[in-house]
Amino acid sequence: MESDAENGEDIGRRVADLEVRWVQGFTNRNVGFVNDKTICYPCGNYILFVDIETKKKTVLKCKNGHVGAFAVNGKSQVVAFSDQKLNPVIYIYTFPGLVKRSEIKGQAQLDYSLLAFSYTGPYLASYSSVPEFALSIWDWQENILLCSKSQPGVTVTSMSFNPMNWHQLCLSNENSLTVWNIERNDQEHHLKSKPVRLPAEDGSLMYNQDVFFSHPGIQDLYYGPVLPISAIAGLAGDEAETFRPKDDIQPSVHPTVHCWTATSDLYMGCEEGHFLAINVETLKASLLYYKPPRDTTERRRTQFHSLPLLSDDSLKNEEDKRRKQKPVLLAMAYHKDGLYAAGSDGIVHFYQIKGTHYQMDNCFDVSEPIISLVFSPDYNILLVETDKGSVYVYKPSQNEKVIKLLDACNDHFLSADFLTPGNKYCVSVAISGEVHVWLLEDGAFISKLCLNTQATAMVCCPSSYSVAVGTKVGHVYFIDVTKVETPRVVHRVLLSNLPVQHLQYDQSGQYLITGAAEGHIFILDARPSKLFQVLGYLVMSSEVLGLSTIYDVESELVEVMALLCPPDLRRARLEIFCLPSAITIDNDECIDERGMLKNSVIQKHQYELEYPLSSAVRQKGDTVYGYCKHAPFICKYHLTKKKTWKDVSVTLSEKRIPSNQFAPGFLHLSPNSQLLASVAKDGVLFIHDAVTLETVAREHCHSYQGQGIGSLAFSLDGQFILVNGMDDGTLVCLKWKTGEDEIKEATDDWRLILAFLNNSIYNENAVLKSMEEWNIATESLLESSLEMESQEMLQKKPSVEVMDEDSYLNLNILSTDEMTWLNQKVQKAIKEEIKKFADKRKELKKGIKKLRKTIQEMMYENEQAPDIERLDQQEFNLDIEEQERLQVESEQEVAKIRKEIEMENLAKCYLRDVIKKECWDSMSIKGRAIKCFHAAYEVKNYPMKERSKEELEALERVLQLKKFESADFKIRKEIVEFQPQAVPPKEEGEKVEEEPVTDEAPSSSLIGSLSAQFGGDTSILYHQMDLHTREQKINQIILLQDIIYKVKTAFNKEFDTVARQKEQEIARVKERNLRIQEIVEQLELQEEVWEPALTDDEIPERALTVQDSEIKVEKYLTPEQRAKAEMMAKIEMERRLAALNSARQRALYDMMNGVLEIKKEDILKIEIPPPPFVSKPDTLWNEEEKKVFKEFEKKVKELNEEREKYRKTLETELKKLQTSIQETTQTFDDTVSKLFERKVKSEMVIYQEELKINNLLYSLLLDEELSTREAGLNHFLDKKQKEKLSTAEAVQVARAQDDAYRETYDNLAAEDKILERGFKKEFSDVPAHHIDHLFKLYKRRPRAQKIKMHLDTANPYGDRPGSARAYEEALAHLMKAIDEMDDPENMPEGLDPTIWERFCLARRTKVESEQLVKRKALTLAEMQAFLQKRIDDDEKIRMDIEKILNELNTLREEKMRFQLDLTIQFLLKQGQVELESAAELIPDYTDAILIHKSVIEELNCTIRAQGEKKIASMVESKDFSKGIFQLEWEHKKMKMLMEDLNQKARDIQKLHVSRDRQLFLSVLNYDSRITQQVSVMEQTLGVMDKLHKKNVKNRQKVFKDLEKRICLKEQANYKLSQELQEMLVSVSERRHIFEAADTQLISEKAAKEHYRDIVQRRQLVDLAKEQAQEIAVLQSEVERLRMRTFPALFETEY
Repeated sequence: MESDAENGEDIGRRVADLEVRWVQGFTNRNVGFVNDKTICYPCGNYILFVDIETKKKTVLKCKNGHVGAFAVNGKSQVVAFSDQKLNPVIYIYTFPGLVKRSEIKGQAQLDYSLLAFSYTGPYLASYSSVPEFALSIWDWQENILLCSKSQPGVTVTSMSFNPMNWHQLCLSNENSLTVWNIERNDQEHHLKSKPVRLPAEDGSLMYNQDVFFSHPGIQDLYYGPVLPISAIAGLAGDEAETFRPKDDIQPSVHPTVHCWTATSDLYMGCEEGHFLAINVETLKASLLYYKPPRDTTERRRTQFHSLPLLSDDSLKNEEDKRRKQKPVLLAMAYHKDGLYAAGSDGIVHFYQIKGTHYQMDNCFDVSEPIISLVFSPDYNILLVETDKGSVYVYKPSQNEKVIKLLDACNDHFLSADFLTPGNKYCVSVAISGEVHVWLLEDGAFISKLCLNTQATAMVCCPSSYSVAVGTKVGHVYFIDVTKVETPRVVHRVLLSNLPVQHLQYDQSGQYLITGAAEGHIFILDARPSKLFQVLGYLVMSSEVLGLSTIYDVESELVEVMALLCPPDLRRARLEIFCLPSAITIDNDECIDERGMLKNSVIQKHQYELEYPLSSAVRQKGDTVYGYCKHAPFICKYHLTKKKTWKDVSVTLSEKRIPSNQFAPGFLHLSPNSQLLASVAKDGVLFIHDAVTLETVAREHCHSYQGQGIGSLAFSLDGQFILVNGMDDGTLVCLKWKTGEDEIKEATDDWRLILAFLNNSIYNENAVLKSMEEWNIATESLLESSLEMESQEMLQKKPSVEVMDEDSYLNLNILSTDEMTWLNQKVQKAIKEEIKKFADKRKELKKGIKKLRKTIQEMMYENEQAPDIERLDQQEFNLDIEEQERLQVESEQEVAKIRKEIEMENLAKCYLRDVIKKECWDSMSIKGRAIKCFHAAYEVKNYPMKERSKEELEALERVLQLKKFESADFKIRKEIVEFQPQAVPPKEEGEKVEEEPVTDEAPSSSLIGSLSAQFGGDTSILYHQMDLHTREQKINQIILLQDIIYKVKTAFNKEFDTVARQKEQEIARVKERNLRIQEIVEQLELQEEVWEPALTDDEIPERALTVQDSEIKVEKYLTPEQRAKAEMMAKIEMERRLAALNSARQRALYDMMNGVLEIKKEDILKIEIPPPPFVSKPDTLWNEEEKKVFKEFEKKVKELNEEREKYRKTLETELKKLQTSIQETTQTFDDTVSKLFERKVKSEMVIYQEELKINNLLYSLLLDEELSTREAGLNHFLDKKQKEKLSTAEAVQVARAQDDAYRETYDNLAAEDKILERGFKKEFSDVPAHHIDHLFKLYKRRPRAQKIKMHLDTANPYGDRPGSARAYEEALAHLMKAIDEMDDPENMPEGLDPTIWERFCLARRTKVESEQLVKRKALTLAEMQAFLQKRIDDDEKIRMDIEKILNELNTLREEKMRFQLDLTIQFLLKQGQVELESAAELIPDYTDAILIHKSVIEELNCTIRAQGEKKIASMVESKDFSKGIFQLEWEHKKMKMLMEDLNQKARDIQKLHVSRDRQLFLSVLNYDSRITQQVSVMEQTLGVMDKLHKKNVKNRQKVFKDLEKRICLKEQANYKLSQELQEMLVSVSERRHIFEAADTQLISEKAAKEHYRDIVQRRQLVDLAKEQAQEIAVLQSEVERLRMRTFPALFETEY
């Protein structure tokens, strides 16, 4: 830790020992004017300022590494740039002082991509890259962030302020162009973006239709509402708002450059070559068209070519070709005379634009694509920048020639080195092969040489003014720099075809060590006097990573160290070899015949190190410094002498120090070996002390973003260090700022080296100057001499049958353009070998010729031999090895082809198995067909797969659900539709009519298919009018699929029956055909027997089996199979021969024609042999012979009769069999035709069900699309409502700020008026005549400053200072004028000076107050404009919300309509249906509603029940009237009884002895009688008690029944309460929806409808009252008439 601290202190103390002397380089990034005469541009870690006139450069370094974004403001003379690190910072420096003006720290985490200054005002715009992508506006003078806005994922390639209005910016990228407005509200700033609508690629305007909202003008009554494409695509989020199909997306133009005009409009160029004008107010782009000028005289053009390496003809052709192509504008600059633009054609054009047309003139041509055009602040100089990095200066007003300010470097710097003696010039080379010479003092450019090839290495020779450059193709160029103004190539050598990777001179400048790829090292003589001779080469064990040399002055020995890292080892290897002076004196003795140096000469040694190294350098004293490859360490090694070459002991490091750089790094040793420099990818240069390895100095001259440092070089005098970057294109020259002692020590070493090299430098430079310049012509001299030699050799040998190797080699030499040195050595060695073995070659040629002649004779004899003795041509190949090789190759080729065929067959087998598994094995019912025997009918079955477990489970679930729904519906119907039978009691004589109960099945017309007739069960289906929910439709689809499956299954059963029937018929026909074949053979008829058979369509399994007859090629048999087949054929032949040699078989055939008995069928074959005497004349016959002949004729006649009879029998049987076959097959054909009709009807039924499924699927899809659309609208509504909240809050905040500021303004205005009104009160002590004069002076104001317009300036935007600056200048002018007015000279005569001073103070206060009020008024107007914009935004959002709500309401209405308006499938009879009365038919069905028949039936039942109720009530009323009359009769009867009882009571009252008394008196045992009565009463009481208990039990039963009824009622009430709760929820939801709509129109419409309902209800109530009065009158009239029909009974007195 202490050493680290000490190192840190040492670094901090001595880090300033190095200073940047100068910087060279140019990257084609934004170049700008920092003032009228100076340009600046970033380059690596630096910003370079170049004076146009003197070309003097000034360097500004970025302390934190690579310069990121960059911007320059020529008016303010400031530059802004950002560094590239975490949390980057923006620095602003002033010019020419290069003083840091401000340091801006934003929220960017990684990098800034763009910076831009405003034309007026202290404003800076920045745009950050990943991850923020934020646009920020800064006040760079106050270091304040004004506003910022992020747009994630949007990259920007160009950004600029509007020169006329800093409140506008334009940002563009490859696909879009956006205008940003900065809105200000007092101290607040807000960014608002407005994208520009760009035209299509062909220049036509694109009309962007709103794809999110529906179009009410488009209606489709059948297929449903026309929805946006986003809803059809299933998008409901943010994607739904901007989604468009790929085919509808028309690509727009791709912007490349834009430019602001003086009218605040934009000009834009694009990749398609169009030229556009953009109106910033309307954000519309219009295409500008070229209008050719009337006169043919063009504007004067300046021709300029940066690289005139081609001929005039080729340049002219390229120019014509470039002009024919449509240029792509890449740069624009606006001028008061017009627009300057340039692009890919390299020509600067001048545009004069009028309306939509422009005229174009060509200013000058630089022959390179132009990427930037920039005017100086005074608009007198135009800066032109090309894509290669060249910068040109052009003055449009003076029409001067184009001046090249900076020359282009086609690629990054590769390497740099000091030109001997190292204190005046330095040389650099680029990757493209451009060699530059620089002045070391100030970095001034001197000359350039282009090699036109890719360079890989460069080094300067210490012993001469020559430079060696290695290339990728293996060349080494030697350049003469004795005249630095005109460097030239004097020699080129092609070492090998391998790229040159390393070049290293030894310290004496005697050898050039060249390292190539694959471990090759070439040694060249570095002296021009030796013509840069190649001395030899050697090959290392692996790739060479580095070279290091040490020169011993005393022994004149050069030791070379090569660093290797073998891939098989994880450590470094050093191989050291010596270069003695003998290799230059006697080179042939030091190399072998192929140019390789002998090991005995170079004395190679090898060392194994402990770590893998990326770089190593060697110091005198066998000390080696290495940089570790995988870890940042610098190691120091001491090499010991090796005893043997095979000594592979590992050398350990003596010292190891950590490095703070990014590995891998590279080491460089100073010429005096006192300093060790280390560089790496981080771009920081560390200088270490070579002895202690302590850090001496450090300089951050390059960056990690530019891949660090590429090369480093120390000057011989130790004063300078050249460092170039890897990819940043920067060359930096560093100079030491050490003390006099260190300088003197380095200078002494440098003088010693020069003293040693002076003589060599003088001599070699003299030779170098005398060398001719190398070109292709001089290089081809050697080749021409070789060609002449070869031609002479050919002339000496006019006829040679066989070509020698010499001539082949010579011709091979002539066929190559240039041969490498390595190949030349190989060719030379081959030639020497040919000369050495010439005699032996001649003997071999003679022997070969003799052998060839013998073989030719043998081949001729072979041609004459027979075929069986003839040999193949291959047998005459005497080269057995070649023959075996060809045989092996052919076998390998055969094996390869066989393998390919096997793999192809395997692939086909796999494909066959996959197809068979998917299309055959997976089918539970295979597809097959049935064909008729005679007709052309063909019927196919339905191939069917086995239903999966999931399908069966889904079907079972749906069926179970359907059962539950049916049961639930039945119970619900009984509960809900139960009506008490209020049937009146039937009176006598009334007839009861009973309606017949019919249980009709639903009609197939309403079901929509005939599947019930073909095996489908339609009773389980939902009714078509009940399919409202999504679940019902899905279940219906599953049930319909099951019906289709059943219909197919039913048909397949019938199909299988018919198929079996056909197989039986074919079997019967085959049986009959056997007999027919026998009859045909017996009758010897030439008829073919019809043999029916099943085709491949009827037996599809046969397609899977390949028959031997189908194979047309010969079957390939293996040797084993071939031997087995031959053996089986031999056995079969032996069996047949044995059967023919059987004596029994021969005897049977001779005696009875091979049969044991004669069959009846053989009668036709019987032949009676004639008698032997038939050959004699009949005159010579005797009697016996005549008898025999008669018997013979008789037998013949009988046999013929028998034959004829049998023939007729056979013919009859044949016809019968044929007729039977015809009838049976025709019957089967009829069956097939019926099956065909059944198939057609089944197809019809299946199509009917599939049509239902398709309709249901479409309705489901439509429901899903409607739901998606609703979700998308709700999402958009939520988004807009959130925006509404934010805009409403913004309006509220802006209004509050406006009110507060207005109050402040009113107070200031009131105070200002008070000041004016209180003037006379304040000066009341002044005389009256002075007061009026003073008041006039009090109100007098100086004249306002007029803005001077410089008409002669070329600035198209005018001199427009910023608003704050203009206000400050006007206020300063006003105060200056007030000071002049306050001069005592303007004081009225006779006025006291004290009063004048008091007056001046009051007037100044009043002026300041007025200025403050004016400033506040402007700010208030700006705030009011800001408030109005926020109100407009809020109103726009409100209109959008209203539009969305209307769209939602329309969508819900459409959704409800299409959910209720079902698509129902009917089966109608085909044809025309005539109606008797056309007048009753409704002509228009627009308002018609389709109602189910059950609804009408239920309505009729309800009407009938209500009629029965009415009749029952009328009967009840009649009975009640009868009861009234009966009660009146009973009442009269009771009155009479009462009178009778009263009379009786009066009679009893007159009786004095009661009956009880009489009983007591008359009965003897009165007590026993009383006891008996009591017992009777007790018994009666017991009976009554039992009766009471019985009544109590009955009442308890009734009570339980009532409790059950109460429970049922409570359950019903609970269900009703739930329904009521749901209804309340739906009502509250509708109320919330109504309240959320928040639209006055909807509420007014609802109020009007409510008012209309109230009025209508009132009218109906009045009408009901009037009708009630009429009903009451009618009821009274009815009652009066009814009383007439009843008999009248009058009371009679008795």
